[in-house]
Amino acid sequence: MYKSILVAYDGSTAAAKAFHSALELAERLGAALGVVSVAQLPEPPTMGETSAILDAANSHYEKDFRKLRADAKSRGLELQTHILAGHPADQIIHRAAETGADLIVMGHRGGSRMKEWLLGSISKRVLSYAPCSVLIVRIGVERSTKRGSSC
Repeated sequence: MYKSILVAYDGSTAAAKAFHSALELAERLGAALGVVSVAQLPEPPTMGETSAILDAANSHYEKDFRKLRADAKSRGLELQTHILAGHPADQIIHRAAETGADLIVMGHRGGSRMKEWLLGSISKRVLSYAPCSVLIVRIGVERSTKRGSSC
């Protein structure tokens, strides 16, 4: 079914949950697993700011990636990681197309509500324009049967 899974990872709790959901799915399906993190650049980007942001992003995400790689290795999976620069949704979509991913897995909310309001929902944009299926993983959603909910 899915041979290549790409996880969008921003270090948030939602992204961590998405990674672990994708890890379990990749293990069960024998799928390749990749993670992409995106450093968002200022508008308009300047050379000095861009370089500093990329250095900080590499340092930050590589710490997280070491743990993610260890989690994948413990399940017999090799994890490919990438840090890109630009608008998160655009870069996630581009990476999925470039690698031929069959599925993108991402958390429902990563940044703050204010940031989401200003930038638009990254998950909504990826869902709308992705070249493949998208799995949005939610955290903290309680299921209720009181009102006939069947979720």
